[in-house]
Order: sequence, then C-alpha cells, then structure tokens
Amino acid sequence: MGQKRPNACSVSWCFAHAQSLHPCLTREMEASGVQVADEVCRIFYDMKVRKCSTPEEIKKRKKAVIFCLSPDKKCIIVEEGKEILVGDVGVTVTDPFKHFVQMLPEKDCRYALYDASFETKESKKEELMFFLWAPEQAPLKSKMIYASSKDAIKKKFQGIKHECQANGPEDLNRACIAEKLGGSLVVAFEGSPV
Repeated sequence: MGQKRPNACSVSWCFAHAQSLHPCLTREMEASGVQVADEVCRIFYDMKVRKCSTPEEIKKRKKAVIFCLSPDKKCIIVEEGKEILVGDVGVTVTDPFKHFVQMLPEKDCRYALYDASFETKESKKEELMFFLWAPEQAPLKSKMIYASSKDAIKKKFQGIKHECQANGPEDLNRACIAEKLGGSLVVAFEGSPV
C-alpha cells in the first residue's frame, strides 16, 4: 500500500510542516536546551522586512524590543512592556537609544533588537543591531545561560549585520555604537552627531 499520511496532530509532523512554511516559525533547541519562542521570530521578521506602508502601520513598527528567558529558563521570550514603537519617537520618547538603554535591567542579562538610524558621509541608513546585555552585576548563572543560548536566537535572526555584547552602560555610548555600525564613516546616530 501507499505511504501513510502523518497524523496532523503529530508534534513532529506539525514542526516539520511549520518549518517548511517558514524556518523561523518553529522553536529550535540548542545545546543549552533553550528554545526560541515563535513570537520572537515574528518580531524579528517584521522589524527586518519593514513592510509597513501607511503612516499608522509605520507608527506601530518596533524600534527596539527586549527579550528575556522565560521563568523556567527554557525559552527565549519577548519581555512584556519592553519595547519602543516608531510612533513613540518624538512623542513619548525623545531619545530612543537612551530610552532603550534605560529599559535594560541593572542586574540581569537580556537579548535585544534595535533598529538603528544613522548617517554616514554618503547616506542615511537604518539597520538592525542585535545586543547581548550581560552586566557585571548579573548573577553568574544568568550570564552562563544567556551566553550559551545566544546561538539559538542568532540562528533565528538571519541577516543581522551588527552585534554588540555590552557588560555595562559604558559599552552602550554613542561612540561605541557608531564604531559597531561603521567606525569613522558614521557621522550621526539617531539624529545626533557622534
């Protein structure tokens, strides 16, 4: 007889089918055992593609998002309330990068995406940056889990050109970020000279 069709409720069939539709829509387990939530991947895709067309859609686009580990430390999730929308810039947020840095916890690690606006001597650009925030005051166990799970989230974030590991606020000043974005070619970051 012919091959038996897999049961649509089978977990392995669902993951295989979902991954064939879009590789970022499944959860992937890395050596650390930490998975990446589907919502994290969707947010990255929406920020990367920038398919917004109407002014209202543009205002809802994310400028920055912070990700954390779930309470059981088994999944990378979106940290609730830790985002900046493009529509917030100039309205409730005057300096988006400063606001982003202030959203990072003093004593724990996080991952983040930031849609950086900068100018070179030739043109204006917008490019995504991936951050691993691991402050000195964070618990050693947290630093180890975040460091060992970084590859899981980075594999989902295909095409990120700029990555920054920051261990304190001094690593997140405009000059450091400008260096990551293009060094001496960058003349302004988020509308301010560097």
